[in-house]
Amino acid sequence: MNGVWLMIEFHLDGRSGVSPYQQIVQQVRNALRLGLLRKGDQLPTVKDVVAALAINPNTVLKAYRELEHEGLVQARPGRGTFVTRTLTDNTLAAHGPLRQDLRRWLAKARKAGLDDESIEALFLTTFRSAALEDLA
Repeated sequence: MNGVWLMIEFHLDGRSGVSPYQQIVQQVRNALRLGLLRKGDQLPTVKDVVAALAINPNTVLKAYRELEHEGLVQARPGRGTFVTRTLTDNTLAAHGPLRQDLRRWLAKARKAGLDDESIEALFLTTFRSAALEDLA
């Protein structure tokens, strides 16, 4: 075990309307897109995820099975679940300046008194309205 799996820490949002297993799947996909997880990295064990999130082991197993079905991970009995391919988009990884701009924006939002939920709501509604404008 190389310990890299510590880079992904799952979290669940009960208000999102997205099932817990789907949230785990999406968080792994995002980590693969951003290069936080690489080929050969180990995902947290089912036992660790269950302990951290207080969810049913079958929920984690369902998420890991879906990721395996997509060819992103492979379960190795007695050893764990390992990343078999990434979704890293080289153009996304190359956007360090955009990430810095976003970090500065987040700092401004926090300084303005917004909590994490408010920041997320502001970002998502702005993102969605801009996407709709682009379609029009």
